[in-house]
Amino acid sequence: MTVADLILKGAVVHTADRSRPRATALAVADGRLLAVGTEEEVLATAGPATQVRDLDGATVIPGLVDVHNHHLMAGEADLFQLAFSPTAGLDEVLEAVRAWAAGLGPDEWVVGEAFGSVLLDDFARAETRARFDEAAGGRPVVLTDDSHHNRFANSAALAAAGIRSDTPDPAQGRIVRDPETGEPTGLLMESATLPVTEALDRNLARTPERYRRASARAIDILHSFGITAFQDAAATVDIMRALRDLDVDGDLHAWVVTSLLSSEFLFANTPVGDDLVAQREAFRTERHRPDFVKVALDGVPPTHTGAFLTPYLPTPEHGHAHCGVTTMAPGELTDWLTRTAAQGLGAKIHCTGDAAVRVALDAIAVVRAGGDSSTRYQIAHGQFVHPDDRHRFVDLDVSADISPFLWFPGVIPDAIAQVRPEPEATHFQPNRDLMDRGVLVAGGSDWPVSVSPNPWEGIQGLVTRADPLGRAPGTLWPEQALTLEEAFEVFTVNAATAMGLGEVTGSLAAGKSADFVVLDQDPFAVDIERVVHTHAVETWFAGRRVFGG
Repeated sequence: MTVADLILKGAVVHTADRSRPRATALAVADGRLLAVGTEEEVLATAGPATQVRDLDGATVIPGLVDVHNHHLMAGEADLFQLAFSPTAGLDEVLEAVRAWAAGLGPDEWVVGEAFGSVLLDDFARAETRARFDEAAGGRPVVLTDDSHHNRFANSAALAAAGIRSDTPDPAQGRIVRDPETGEPTGLLMESATLPVTEALDRNLARTPERYRRASARAIDILHSFGITAFQDAAATVDIMRALRDLDVDGDLHAWVVTSLLSSEFLFANTPVGDDLVAQREAFRTERHRPDFVKVALDGVPPTHTGAFLTPYLPTPEHGHAHCGVTTMAPGELTDWLTRTAAQGLGAKIHCTGDAAVRVALDAIAVVRAGGDSSTRYQIAHGQFVHPDDRHRFVDLDVSADISPFLWFPGVIPDAIAQVRPEPEATHFQPNRDLMDRGVLVAGGSDWPVSVSPNPWEGIQGLVTRADPLGRAPGTLWPEQALTLEEAFEVFTVNAATAMGLGEVTGSLAAGKSADFVVLDQDPFAVDIERVVHTHAVETWFAGRRVFGG
């Protein structure tokens, strides 16, 4: 009989395993769960060298799972970049840039995030660019918005990127210009950001060691929130190399699934599409699984780049009939999904508008009709899903990847309300309806789009449909609220299943990886408004403590 290395007893264990949702003890052997159950059952696995800890009533849960983040971007921002809140006003952002620039050399760049989408109009003015020129003392400034789809570049950064008055708009992007002079204001949307990204890459000396440090830092932060598995939603060669190298050296203490870029979304100067797919197996390790491709099928509503079935609110620029467009034609997406499915790759498909969701589901339907029943598909974000399409998630076995800031009031919902008509403007993220239909709903932070990867913000928000931190008043479509048990599963077993890790992690059951968290309170025993104040005391991955203690 296998003997336990470690036994935790005297605990309140929430397993996220519906066959046995509660327990009082668990045993660990060789990095896996040997037993989960009563103290009598678990203590039967003890031997002379077993360490037995009495938790004196503390709560234990599975390691939390984040189905959607951009971990290396977040780690790089934490280590190397200026940070300010998406709720900051323009003057606050200016002063943050001024203070940051004061500590830089004369040729260094100011790189920061994330300004709120509600400031897009402010950043679309030439006088704003001049103010940032002055605040930075002539240094290049590049700031990212809260969607991470758009950027602002001051005069020096525009010059470094080669963006001038006569520079044409790229396909699927826009250089916002002064209506009188035609000169770029500095606000760049979607693919128009790529020249600035290329200029940044030339000046920041992004070495493999820098990428590795950023990846490791992000994983340390995730551990502090009890997260032991995640899916990076937009992976490049550099990101996958960092994860591989960490694992080869025994330093990757998380299950990581990556989504390989199908286009130059967020990144420049990197292989994408078929070129990237061809390289993926060189980066596969035990704990890093490059098992998905990423398709950014549309943009984001605040910049009128989300693809909708009905028009946006009318504007002088877009007129009365603008609905947005998808980045891939339906046939192109179908071909891409068919070819990648044949290579064993699932897909995470970014869709913010209901037209994009429909195009994605239509393409997946073709793949399924061809006899494929096992490839994993995720619709990411899905703020707006037409009622006629919601049942298709179940019919086609598609997971809904949902992210914070989108099911409770906040900066991004406020920005969406400025461009979409009512009642749609406040009726989005139909989580209750999807759950009731049997859709696998999986939770992700979209960090650093979300300021924090804290799953408890998402869990509480799913239940209350109110801002868990009290930053914004009111609720957002409260009829779509989930129960606390459902929200807990969204960030544990559901997310693991959507990523293809359901047999490995996401719940506490014998045979699974010993990934668990000791909490400072039982979230099921406190008022719902206090759930967000739940904190990890210890985080364990594969039987090893990686945070706390």
